[in-house]
Amino acid sequence: MDIIRKDNRNTFYGHKLYLSSGASGLITDCAVLDGNPADATLAIDAVERHREVFGKLPRQVAFDGGFASRANLDAIKERGVEDVAFAKGRGLEVSEMAKSSWVYRRLRNFRAGIEAGISFLKRAFGLDRCTWSGLPSFKSYVWSSIVAANLLVMARHAIS
Repeated sequence: MDIIRKDNRNTFYGHKLYLSSGASGLITDCAVLDGNPADATLAIDAVERHREVFGKLPRQVAFDGGFASRANLDAIKERGVEDVAFAKGRGLEVSEMAKSSWVYRRLRNFRAGIEAGISFLKRAFGLDRCTWSGLPSFKSYVWSSIVAANLLVMARHAIS
């Protein structure tokens, strides 16, 4: 179990993870991390994991504010991602991140939708508290929650 400290606010015990999602609402990737790396160190890894899973880079990406940094923006853009949106700019201009403020707002709002997906995982699938011990068990717990959530999303799309 890791100690996860969020800024100077609360201290939690558990494991850190990050999720990737698409417009369909499906969770397309999940990384369960060892330790408590800073979010700012994870953005490039998330983009590269997308390339590994899908065989190409995404055209646009949206991140939480903790991922924002000049280095991340530059590295992601150098890889060929057209538009990058960080929830908090942290000194970055919208014109540097996206081709227009309209695109930036759309990506920022999309990221807010991902937060709803995380809340859905916590409320409906118990992702807020895992009683299974050990990192391998935790990873199994997380992935079983994700698979169940994705099956429910696909079922909802099928009956719409």
